[in-house]
Amino acid sequence: MLKKYVNIENLSISEDLYKFVNDEAIPGTGISKEKFWKGLSKISHELNIKNIELLRIRKKIQMDIDRWHLENYEREFNIKEYKSFLDRIGYLKKEGPDFKIKTKNVDNEISSIAGPQLVVPIMNARYALNAANARWMSLYDSLYGTDIISSEESISERYDPERGLQVIKYTKKFLDDNFKLKKISWKKVDKLSIENHKLVIYANNIITKLEDDDKYIGYRLDKGKITAVILKNNNLHIEIIINPSAFSAKGDPAGISDIIVEAAISTICDHEDSVAAVDAEDKIIGYRNWLGLMKKDLISKFEKDGKKLIRKLNPNRSYISKFGKKESLHGRALLLNRNVGHLMTNSAVLLQDGSEIPEGILDTFITSLCAMHDLKNKNNSRSGSIYIVKPKQHGPEETSFTNLLFSKVEEVLGLKKYTIKCGIMDEERRTTVNLKECIRTLENRVFFINTGFLDRTGDEMHTSMEAGPMIKKGDMKSSTWINAYENNNVDIGLKCGFSGVAQIGKGMWAMPDKMADMLEQKIYHLEAGANCAWVPSPTAAALHSLHYHKINIFNKHKDIKKRQIAKLEDLLNIPVIKKPNWALEEINKEISNSAQTILGYVVRWIDQGVGCSKVPDINNVGLMEDRATLRISSQHITNWLYHGICSRKQVLEIMKKMAKVVDEQNKNDKLYQKMSPNYDRSIAFKTACELVFQGKDQPSGYTEPLLHLNRLIKKN
Repeated sequence: MLKKYVNIENLSISEDLYKFVNDEAIPGTGISKEKFWKGLSKISHELNIKNIELLRIRKKIQMDIDRWHLENYEREFNIKEYKSFLDRIGYLKKEGPDFKIKTKNVDNEISSIAGPQLVVPIMNARYALNAANARWMSLYDSLYGTDIISSEESISERYDPERGLQVIKYTKKFLDDNFKLKKISWKKVDKLSIENHKLVIYANNIITKLEDDDKYIGYRLDKGKITAVILKNNNLHIEIIINPSAFSAKGDPAGISDIIVEAAISTICDHEDSVAAVDAEDKIIGYRNWLGLMKKDLISKFEKDGKKLIRKLNPNRSYISKFGKKESLHGRALLLNRNVGHLMTNSAVLLQDGSEIPEGILDTFITSLCAMHDLKNKNNSRSGSIYIVKPKQHGPEETSFTNLLFSKVEEVLGLKKYTIKCGIMDEERRTTVNLKECIRTLENRVFFINTGFLDRTGDEMHTSMEAGPMIKKGDMKSSTWINAYENNNVDIGLKCGFSGVAQIGKGMWAMPDKMADMLEQKIYHLEAGANCAWVPSPTAAALHSLHYHKINIFNKHKDIKKRQIAKLEDLLNIPVIKKPNWALEEINKEISNSAQTILGYVVRWIDQGVGCSKVPDINNVGLMEDRATLRISSQHITNWLYHGICSRKQVLEIMKKMAKVVDEQNKNDKLYQKMSPNYDRSIAFKTACELVFQGKDQPSGYTEPLLHLNRLIKKN
């Protein structure tokens, strides 16, 4: 179908996007339509030239690295020579003097509250609202509905009193560990009372109180009766809900019916890896949802279990402080938005020469325009900031370009300089080895750095494609470079003054059904120095929040500062195995795992436009996947193909076999379109194969170019 465009200011703008911006986004901002479109045109044409040059430099550097590995393939790897070479081609930048970031006007959720962080696809309004509202979650429900509470019977809709008692037992221990009472356990408490705004706790008619009275914040009343007690630990609040008549309170002598925990402190509303947005139609869905969140009027109507429901943003949570004053706690996660990187373009807007606009430039303009509504109402950022997480940047030149872009957008929109803050995703090797200098270019804007194992591994493989066959995917997690990478991110962040100012983040827990494992393992992210870490669901946020009660991150930062910082030599340790002795069965198993993962994700992306979903792996364990998973899996097979570990025929046979597995796993999905047996007719199967067989030629090993191309073919 022919798309309609409006021609204005040397731009051809999708008619639907033009109407959305003019009729929905601009009104109420004080910006005129003329100024907005004129500014977008001027800046887009000006910065497009720089954007293209940065991508050219990426390609040139990759060609230089490929050539070096080819010339030195037969020699023993020499790290000094390699470093010297990387210096010479401008890959490694000279490190400047020490400095501290100067970012101002950040919200407490960024600077002083450590806790879970959600990432949600912005194109799904219901999910976005769920994520925003996940600031406050029921600990009882989160425990009861997961594998943390063990029982002989499977979880059913009918209430299981035995599971309920185990939940109460678990929460009493949580209270004992983090909100200690003088001389007794919370298990003995049979009454909570408020007297002269003070908390009074009874156990068998004996009065006790908190060991640390500063942890008591306030309370809530209804018709003169106490309904909630608000406590705080490590800057995280909990609410002890008191409702003796509730069925969940039957096993509790104090009538406690639930504990509400402060869970998702911040949420990244994602316009990038977790969405399938390939044209104006898709982009508008994401922009409209972001606008609704910023204006606080987004709603979602849906049907669940035969009931028609409406979801909207939660209000703030009012209470009476221990000093007798009416106060409130913010009711929603602080919302950040992830724009796309510098690579992709989008047909939503065409430039004067007919080329597509760089999508990152379009995202910055429109998401910032939408966020201007919040600068007035302060429903999200009370400090008056706009938070953009910027992914897939390669080195200081590209982060400097982002700083320039944000400055230009601020000028057009009439915003105070440095209103737009920037999160740097440390997921490309050229950023990792130059992280300090990347941060320097954004020292007045940076509010976030994080590590992402999957994308970073994908870039590691592509950058060093010519160095030799890569080790197995599972072995990557214990390799020298990745341990140095995880430590380096924290070391540099702390050295640059992030603690108490900005977030240092760690990656996703990908198994939403394995919460017991998450509770056991993900505390490692706090031990490693992360004051936020990604979780796959609101329930996971509630459970991960328990870790932040155990560990005071800002004290942990002081300890970490004392250690020796990660070595550059370790960061450049390439995870290759020159003479593998894997058996055929071993190789096939590794390829099968990757192929199944690729197909399971791609088939939904191409056929249904789903950019993030729970995809069953080869063992039917549900994994939350986005494009990062696809990048590592496709690049790994590409590498093995290139170095002769497997053959094209072998891989194709496995892909067909795994397509049948994926078809079977999705047989109950009414919207699902089978890939087998007519593989040649399946655009999704074709795309999955292209990602592997053309993987070496894809820029930085990214999956977006092939995904977008084939999704557009499917849509049309």
